[in-house]
Amino acid sequence: MDELVKAAKAEGQLTTIALPHDWCGYGAVIEGFKAKYGLQVNELNPDAGSGDEIEAIKANKGNTGPQAPDVIDVGLSFGPMAKAEGLTQPYKVSTWDEIPDDAKDAEGHWYGDYYGVLAFQVNKDIVETMPQDWADLLKPEYANSVALAGDPRSANQAIQGVYAAGLSRAGGDASKAAAEGLAFFGELNKAGNFVPVIGKSASLAQGTTPIIVRWDYNALSDRDTLKGNPQVEVVVPKTGVVAGVYVQAISAFAPHPNAAKLWMEYLYSDEGQLGWLKGYCHPIRFNAMAKAGKIPQDLLDKLPPAAAYEAAVFPTLAEQEASKKEITEKWDAAVGANVQ
Repeated sequence: MDELVKAAKAEGQLTTIALPHDWCGYGAVIEGFKAKYGLQVNELNPDAGSGDEIEAIKANKGNTGPQAPDVIDVGLSFGPMAKAEGLTQPYKVSTWDEIPDDAKDAEGHWYGDYYGVLAFQVNKDIVETMPQDWADLLKPEYANSVALAGDPRSANQAIQGVYAAGLSRAGGDASKAAAEGLAFFGELNKAGNFVPVIGKSASLAQGTTPIIVRWDYNALSDRDTLKGNPQVEVVVPKTGVVAGVYVQAISAFAPHPNAAKLWMEYLYSDEGQLGWLKGYCHPIRFNAMAKAGKIPQDLLDKLPPAAAYEAAVFPTLAEQEASKKEITEKWDAAVGANVQ
């Protein structure tokens, strides 16, 4: 580490891209890195998407100037794509062994950084008994209550919600999850429990959609924003706990390769991982850190129980693609609810 710090300081700066300060606590994470190592951080286009990050590497292959990103933070599917196109370089951080195998490239070209799981965001002022698992949502007490946070014919968060319900029903069998998820939402709709409205903070507060299936970090952030009006509870279901992960990678053409490696070491250190957790994104080392007692109690108190995340499943890219195709194409026939 001493040699890496020395080499990084000689380079003088790090160039990042697509890191909004209010996403996963990144503002404080960047400041923490700067304070610890005294490097400048050149931040490109904070609002860029994963595709834009890949294009920025391609466009700056021969450029060592300030427009060339050293590092990227992208959706899972973009990691293997970037590696296949020769846009990344391998690097294994010192905490490598605590990153789950299904969330990293074996050669170190990309590795999961943080994730969210699909959870139930519940308006406690309206809903008296909290649903604990997917099957509970079919109960008569949840009539006209349950919504997805998007249109399952196009929105990833909603597609993953259908997949998660199906994974629960299929006893964890990924090959049956899409079909079982469609069947589940067909029943939910027939029972009168499904609300064909895109669930948002406003619809939750108004009572139009008192239960929303969405990423836990969005639900937890909403809970803070609504400030008790209404009271919000975030429940991770007992089964069908589906995680959506983002990944880090270093550009194959990074102008500051040592600064990039030092950035990765910081992000995957206890300090960096806790920085993301403060922004309600579960760091990839969460389970290992929780078992080792490394997570402060005040942070744990703001989250659903740590044990709830031990069952988290990270669908493979192939599973995601197959389920996406089946859910988007068969939703209308299987469920018959026009979500808008």
